[in-house]
Amino acid sequence: MNVAIEIPDEVARQLQARSGEVSRAVLEAVAVEAYRSGTITPLQVQQMLGLSSRWEVESFLRQAGAYHEYTMADLEQDIAAIRAASGH
Repeated sequence: MNVAIEIPDEVARQLQARSGEVSRAVLEAVAVEAYRSGTITPLQVQQMLGLSSRWEVESFLRQAGAYHEYTMADLEQDIAAIRAASGH
C-alpha cells in the first residue's frame, strides 16, 4: 500500500540530512512506533523494512530504542513453556 503524507519542507530537509531518504525515514519511524505500541511484531518490522534477518531487526530496534519490557515473570513463564513443550 502506498500512503502519501505532507510534511513541512524544513522537516523534510532535516530527515533527508539525517537519513538520506525522507520516505525511508518516515517508514522506519512508522515501523518503530507500531512495534513499540504492540501493533506489529518483529517479523512484520522485518517485512516492512526489507531487513534480511531477525538479528538485523533486533539491531534496528535496539538503535531506535524500541524495547519491550521483559520481566522476571516473563522469563519464568517462558521457561515453564519450554519445559512443558519439551516434556520436563
